[in-house]
Amino acid sequence: MAKVVVKSEIAGKVWKIESKVGDQIDEEGQIMILESMKMEIPVLAPRGGTLKEILVAEGESVAEGQTVATLEA
Repeated sequence: MAKVVVKSEIAGKVWKIESKVGDQIDEEGQIMILESMKMEIPVLAPRGGTLKEILVAEGESVAEGQTVATLEA
């Protein structure tokens, strides 16, 4: 099993977490939604796997390139 790191592509605020730990996520499956400058930007899985960790909470600010979740593929 390989650990897959999911990173934020933008700086923003975690608006809504769509998945929970243990969920099977397809490649390009939505994990959470970030809000930046009044736009909603989805955070998608780079490949399919089981969601192992969510490292941020709703309402938390994130930086561009910050690891927000991990998958086991």
